[in-house]
This record gives sequence, structure tokens and C-alpha cells, in this order.
Amino acid sequence: MPLTYTPPIRDMQFVLHEWLGATAKLKELPRYADFDQDTFNAVLEEAGKFAAEVIAPTNSVGDTQGCQLDRSSHSVKTPDGFKEAYAQYVEAGWPALACEPEYGGQGLPFVVNQCLYEMLNSANQAWTMYPGLSHGAYEALLAHGSSELKQRYLPQLTSGQWTGTMCLTEPHCGTDLGLLRSKAEPQADGCYRITGNKIFISAGEHDMAENIVHLVLARLPDAPAGSKGISLFVVSKFQLTADGSLGERNPIFCTGLEHKMGIHGNATAQLTLDGAIGHLVGEPHKGLAAMFVMMNAARLGVGNQSLGLTEIAYQNALAYAKERLQMRSLSGPKAPDQPADPIIVHPDVRHQLLTAKAYAEGGRMLGSYCGLLLDQAHHSTDDAQRQTAHAQLALLTPVVKAFLTDNGLTATIGCQQVFGGHGYIHETGMEQLVRDARINLIYEGTNAVQALDLLGRKVMGDQGKALTAFGKQIAAWGAQHSQEPKLIEFLLPLQSIGERLTEVTQALGAKAQRNPDEIGAAAVDYLRVVGHLTFGWLWAQAANIAIKAIADGKTDPIYPAKLETAKFYFSRLQPEVETAFKRLQSSANVVMKTTHALA
Repeated sequence: MPLTYTPPIRDMQFVLHEWLGATAKLKELPRYADFDQDTFNAVLEEAGKFAAEVIAPTNSVGDTQGCQLDRSSHSVKTPDGFKEAYAQYVEAGWPALACEPEYGGQGLPFVVNQCLYEMLNSANQAWTMYPGLSHGAYEALLAHGSSELKQRYLPQLTSGQWTGTMCLTEPHCGTDLGLLRSKAEPQADGCYRITGNKIFISAGEHDMAENIVHLVLARLPDAPAGSKGISLFVVSKFQLTADGSLGERNPIFCTGLEHKMGIHGNATAQLTLDGAIGHLVGEPHKGLAAMFVMMNAARLGVGNQSLGLTEIAYQNALAYAKERLQMRSLSGPKAPDQPADPIIVHPDVRHQLLTAKAYAEGGRMLGSYCGLLLDQAHHSTDDAQRQTAHAQLALLTPVVKAFLTDNGLTATIGCQQVFGGHGYIHETGMEQLVRDARINLIYEGTNAVQALDLLGRKVMGDQGKALTAFGKQIAAWGAQHSQEPKLIEFLLPLQSIGERLTEVTQALGAKAQRNPDEIGAAAVDYLRVVGHLTFGWLWAQAANIAIKAIADGKTDPIYPAKLETAKFYFSRLQPEVETAFKRLQSSANVVMKTTHALA
């Protein structure tokens, strides 16, 4: 049976309206003063219909067919239905949802766009990467492009007429971009001729749009060595004429497609630049900082990809567990009129389902929270609010990327397990979700790189100021509700994690002064602890809302479901921190001084 998808509109409404209070907070920003809840809900409904009815049917086709490269023309054909679905996406105006009205956008909040993309990712992650990367290219050019570059590229990226990519890594350098070799030679007319080879370029070549806008990292002739010598260039697949129309083909060609474990429907390209015409974005040698706008957007987007996969995996595993008959419940028959009980009565099946549910709904809260932070960081007129939002978003971005993708792989594997042997075969679609989810832990900086970013740059780099401020925010919420007996089971573990995280952070700082490898050895466990601290805070708040709603006599089943899922999360998932804290107390030497074990 193929995968089915029902957009989780009610849970999104719970997160956005009942928990986050997004509409009221957005109205505090002059840009969104006229934004209302009805608009929010209407967008969610229409986005859900589009994802379920137009995009979801392309998913298994894309996985089976993949993309096809014609080496003679360097052109790539996407799977059947992809191009047609993208045309509908553009016609409906979805690319412009959160873009600037100045360039043809609708000017809606980023947090709304976050919801759209979650549903698109559930429907087909590989397809969604084409417009998703375009939005990142749009953000980078909006932040760092000259007025001329903005006018030449942003309207077409906003409309979806053109798509975008980020061309960073090369065969020899991976994440270490300071090693890249691509060269940019200045020309008399102010443009640059760029030569080099790029790999792992998602959506690097395709037939879905008439032009592709590549953002390319390269070195100028006088560039210093390392990451401080990298510049950013915009390179159009087709050169633009004076009036902005498409001219002759630019020599940036797809020379190969990667043969991947998953996301087969996305063209992960090897690109060769042979003197391609490009234009400088931002200042010389400051390209990595400019590209970080796109990279940070991509990291939030990758977390959202795993959120989408977790949701659809959960939905299909839940439906299967209710129908599949196998064995009897240990506590006696639950369906005596049937030859066996549905497998949902078995404890481990329920554990797998509840894990996916807790991680999906927790991820939705975190993703929406960060979406609102991004809106506040960009559009608040209050300097203090804007700075606080920037700092907290920087702190949480590696957590969104790594924690949500770790959880997503765990959840999709667990949901595949619910299907038993049927989850291992192609027809059910569950094995595809596992394969697709696997890449999310790797690209846009592996999760270990995200952990180093969190502990090394975001925590130790500012002496823990951002983390301390976030911890105080969580502690203040706990203190505010400390006299509510029904919350004690959530507040006590939350308080314990916060206190122990402070202690371990101070200890790691001291150890790292003697041995910098302590940071690298601790980072992954440290991020898991911060992730669970964050999720614990989110789930405690959700439980509080549910408790009050039930006490008020509300009969919507979402409230007891929230409370039960919160209890499961705190009892069965958050205790992972005990192992992490134990490992954080150990020395890096047991990893680094292993001359015989790894000989």
C-alpha cells in the first residue's frame, strides 16, 4: 500500500495559536500589523491541500525513476510529474509567500512559510529541495547583493520563474571550505570568469525552470589562504542580456549526477565551471559570511525536512498498526472477534509510535518557535527584541538541524519497524522514508559539525551568554508554574537538566583550556542535552495548556493526547540525557589516546 498523507492542520493550529500565540506576537511587528488568524488558517488549509493532492503523488515516482543526465547536452530530466507540479506551485504563487513585496512577494511571515515547507517535505522531500534552495539563494542575495543584482535576480526567484542553488563544496574539501580551489578572474567590464569543480550540488541542474541562479564560492587572484580568502559570486545558468532576458548559455555544466542512497528525485549534481561569467556578491574575501545567510536558512530547512518525514512516517505507521493483526496482547485478547489482535496493543509498537509522535510534535513547536524568532530578528523595531531574537536563533539553529534530524532518523526507522518485514520492501514506502531521512544528518554540515558549532562557537565563543539567557528564560517559566502540582512531573526533570547543564558547561570550559579536544569529544552529547532541555521546556508548556483545557471542560481530543504524549516524552525519551551526562564527565583521552585500537 502506498504512503498516504493528511496535513496536520489541527496540531499546527495548536502550536501556532494556543501555544506560541504567533498572530498576536506578529501583530507587534509593524510589517505584520494587519496579519490575522483567519489568514494564517486559510494559508495552512490551502498549503495542506496542495502538498497532499499535488506533491505527494510524485514522491514514489521520484524515488523509483530518479533524475536522468544527458551527457551530450549536460541537461537533466527530473522524474515524471515533477515539472508539472512545479508549474502548479509557481502558478499558485507559493514561491512568493514570504518574499518582499518590492520584488513581487506576498510579504507573509517566515513562520507561515515554515508550515508550508513542513507539509511539502512530508509530501516529497526530494521535490521540495528545488524551491527550498531557491528561497535560500533569495535570502542571500537580499542580504548581500547590490541593488543591481537584486533587481536582476530577485523578482524571478520570488516568482519561481528561476530556481537557485548554493555551490560550496569541492571533491577534495567537503565541509572544510577553506581548502576550496575554484578561481575567479576579474574582467575589464567588472564581471568575473570563474573556473572550478563543485560536487553535491542539490538541484544543480534540472528541467523544472527556465534558468538556475547559482551562488558560487571561489577565490580571487589576491585572496589570502583559508576561509578568509573566499568570495561569493552569482552565476546564472544563462547569461543575462542588458534588459534582463536570458542570453547565451553560461559555461557552468552538469558533468555527473551522484548515485545516492535516498532523495533520488533531486538532482544532486557535479558542476564544472569553465570560465563562467559571474558577479561578486558582497565584499571581496567576505563570501563565507555572505553565504552563511543561505547556509543558516538551509540548516533550519534541513531540520524541517526531517520534521516532515517524521510526521508522514508516524501517520502511516499508526494506520498500519491499527489494522495489522498479529498475536494476542500479553494482558489478554483485545479483539476477541478477530483471530489476532491489532499490533497497536503491543508495548514496543506503541513505544515506536509515541516516539515518532513526540518527536514530530516537539519538532513542530521548535521549528515554529524559530520561525517566529526569525520574523522578530528581521522585522522588530525594538532593538532589544531584535538582538535577543538574533542571539537565540543563532544558538538554536544547530539544535534544529542536528536534534531534529537525529530524531527524524530514529523515528522513521521505528515506524519502519512497526511494519515488520513489509517495512523493508519498497511497496509500502517506509524504506524510502528511512533512506531519505539519512541524508539530513549529513548535508549542510554533519551533525557533529553542528554540535561543534553549538558548543565551540555559540556557547564557549560568547562565554555562555546566549545559553545562560535561554536557560534563565526556561527557569523563569518553571518558577512561574512551580506551585501547580500537575506540572511537577515535568518541572523537576527540566530543572535538573538545566542545573546540570550549567555545571557541565563550566567544567568543559575549564578542561578545554588544558586540552581543546575536550570540546570535540563532548560536542555531540552536549547538543543532545541542549536539545532535550529545549524539548522538555516545549513539552511542559504543551502539557500545561492541555491540563488547563481539560479542566475547563474542553472536549477536543488533542488535549488528552498532548498530555499523554508529554508524559511519554518525559518518561521514555528525555532520560537519554542521563547517558549523555555520564559521557560528558569522561575524558577526551579515552577517544584520542587510542594508538593501538585504531592502528
